[in-house]
Amino acid sequence: MSDGANWYVVHTYSGYENKVAATIQKSVENRGLQDLILDVRVPMETVTEIRDTGPKEVERKLFPGYVLVKMYMTDESWYIVRNTRGVTSFVGPGSKPVPLTDQEVMSLGVESMEIKLSFEVGDNVKVIDGPFDGNIGVVDEISLAKGTVRINISMFGREIPVELNFNQVASLEK
Repeated sequence: MSDGANWYVVHTYSGYENKVAATIQKSVENRGLQDLILDVRVPMETVTEIRDTGPKEVERKLFPGYVLVKMYMTDESWYIVRNTRGVTSFVGPGSKPVPLTDQEVMSLGVESMEIKLSFEVGDNVKVIDGPFDGNIGVVDEISLAKGTVRINISMFGREIPVELNFNQVASLEK
C-alpha cells in the first residue's frame, strides 16, 4: 500500500453509493484536498444475467450501501467524508474509523500490489523462515493469487512437497 494512506469503508444510504462517491470527489477537487483523499471507489462486479432476449452482461455493486475511500485520516478529511450527503458513518466502533488491512484490500481486488519474485519454477530456493528453515528445495509451482510457492524438499531420501509464503523462501544466487 502507499505511504500512510489507508482504505476506509464508508456506510451510505442504499442506492446512494455512486452519488456519494461523486460528491466526495467533487469536494476534494473544490477544496484542493487531492493530497488527503486519494481515491474513492464503489466496488463493482460484472455478472451475466439470463433474460428473455438471452444472456446480458451487467455491472452491479459488490457491497451495496458501501463506498471505499483511500485517504489520510485527519480531522479535515474525516469531516469532508462524514458530512457528505448520503453518508451515514464510517465503518468502525463508535466514531473511530478502522482502516482495511493490506490483506483485505488485496482480497477485495481494490488495489493490486506488483509482486517481483527472484525465482521461477525449476529454480533452487532456500527456506528462510518456518519449520523447514535452512532447507533447500526446487520450485514446483507459484501461485500469485494465494501468495504461495510450492517447493520440493529432499527429506528422508524422498521428495516432499511443501507450500510456503513468498516471504519464507529466498532465491539461491546463480
